[in-house]
Amino acid sequence: MTRRLILTRHAKSSWDDASCPDHDRTLNDRGRAAATELGAWLASRGYVPDQVLCSDAARTRETWDRVRATLDTPTDADLKPALYNAGPDTLLAVLRHAAGDTAMIVGHNPGIGEFAQRIVARAPVNPDFRHFPTGATLVADFTDDDWGTVAYATGACLDFFVPKDVDA
Repeated sequence: MTRRLILTRHAKSSWDDASCPDHDRTLNDRGRAAATELGAWLASRGYVPDQVLCSDAARTRETWDRVRATLDTPTDADLKPALYNAGPDTLLAVLRHAAGDTAMIVGHNPGIGEFAQRIVARAPVNPDFRHFPTGATLVADFTDDDWGTVAYATGACLDFFVPKDVDA
């Protein structure tokens, strides 16, 4: 059975309030538009997650909420504090406990970008993949029967998306 991973970096966040703790930063207007655009892209390709593993930071939750509205899915995010600024090994450990056939992880750089590079056997031919900008999304398939056996360099890159610059 094939497993599919949708790996997303949160959309562009706001830096308007310097006193706001990093964990509590929300999306800016451009990020909100980009998250909606990401949801439309996922829907157009039939990439709908069974489970969403999401950092508990405000910007990751808001990214998923906007994607979810576009996908018209009842799937709630499974908030994982361990995903907040997680490195690749933590991301892999969380993924290995996923359920369902299509799991989505919504997280942060630099960890999510490093994880994307390590999890696929071959990177997509896209100059943005190496720095995994805000809203970047990798879709990769695995031949594993369950998430517990997924390993680095075993994913087959199916698709890669970077939101266009959206004027709010």
